[in-house]
Amino acid sequence: MAYPTYHEPCGWQTLLVPRCPEPALDGHATADVAVVGAGYTGLAAARTWAEARPDEVVAVLDSSVVGEGSPGRNSGFMLEIALADDADPGAVTRMAACNALLGQTMDDLRRLVADNGIRCQLARRGTYRAAATAAGRRYLERYRAFLDAAGLGYERLDGDDLHERIGTRYYGYGLHSPDCSLVQPAALIRGLADCLPRNVRLFEETPALGLAREGDGWRIECPGGDLRARRVILANNAFARDLGAAGRGRLRARLAVMYTYAALTEPLPGRLLETLGRDPDWGLLPAHRLGTTLRRTVDGRFLVRSCYGYEREEDNGRVAARLRACLEQRFPALTGAAAPFHAVWGGATGFTYNGAPVWGALAPGLWVSAGCNGGGVVKGTLFGSLLARRALGEDDTDVAALFGSASWMPPEPLRQVGFALISTLEQRSAGLET
Repeated sequence: MAYPTYHEPCGWQTLLVPRCPEPALDGHATADVAVVGAGYTGLAAARTWAEARPDEVVAVLDSSVVGEGSPGRNSGFMLEIALADDADPGAVTRMAACNALLGQTMDDLRRLVADNGIRCQLARRGTYRAAATAAGRRYLERYRAFLDAAGLGYERLDGDDLHERIGTRYYGYGLHSPDCSLVQPAALIRGLADCLPRNVRLFEETPALGLAREGDGWRIECPGGDLRARRVILANNAFARDLGAAGRGRLRARLAVMYTYAALTEPLPGRLLETLGRDPDWGLLPAHRLGTTLRRTVDGRFLVRSCYGYEREEDNGRVAARLRACLEQRFPALTGAAAPFHAVWGGATGFTYNGAPVWGALAPGLWVSAGCNGGGVVKGTLFGSLLARRALGEDDTDVAALFGSASWMPPEPLRQVGFALISTLEQRSAGLET
């Protein structure tokens, strides 16, 4: 499949005024550069190119209405430092360079939000990381060692601290890092799309179905026509692997599609919120990569994100029961009657075996950035901007040296069998962290 389709609407999107999308591509169009995917990576690439070459036409294709696709379906964490899975205390110099780039990118995003009046609830609230098991605590201790080595600030929290702040006794140990902002992701991606430079042309509800070499450029096939461009940037994550022969072998050998699921409650009554900690706007990341992510929003809702699937979306009705159990285990007061779900939805992300991206040139005039591995808002924005500058010949940042390169994965059906086995083992090791 060259693009994702979803069973249910994005919950964050349902909280916004319905979007009037830009027209879909109809007939034949041309551009100097085409960007496939209007997510954080694609919009950053388009903006960077358009600002550097104001006389060139940049076309952006997106398979859905902006905000409804994968970029609006995440949990809204904007991490300014490496994810815990990335943090290696033995590579502090490299990680410091990564974090400097991420921090600058976050500053750029803040300026875009402020300068364009994007109303997306952006706030630098930091992030909690919490553990419910001894294994989870050991994991957080390794992350704390990285923070110490890197000279990054944090607070250590015990179970009573976490209960006082966020209203749960489920966790016995935690850290709070200030280097994270929280956001309404659908509102953010919509705002970024609406303030693109004038020489960017956005086509919504225009999936890219095929990509082929044509003369000294490329032809992108779409349902209503085609787009021809001399240069193409693929920013549609793991779905880039299904867009034609160019680079397909390299992409298919390194990228998989993962689905994860989220639920958002209705606003909770004030009397209930008063019993759920003093922090009115927070986000919590788990101590295990298959654990449960949580948020409390400024309008008094709770978000729970958990459960993972390989290559296809599961039935959201069955998923809802599992998400409900995750939420009530941590907050027994949030039963179905007390905190009914407003929405339950799935979202796709690009996954690589070692957590590193697929990034760089695939063929003459063709570049790709894929494999966000769940860290997509700030890191995806950074990778999109760097990729455009690399394609323009204006930047030589060694992304592979800093962030790694995606490793090889076995072909199907071995890959699916391996995923099922590893997922089962990881869930068992995670225990109460899931």
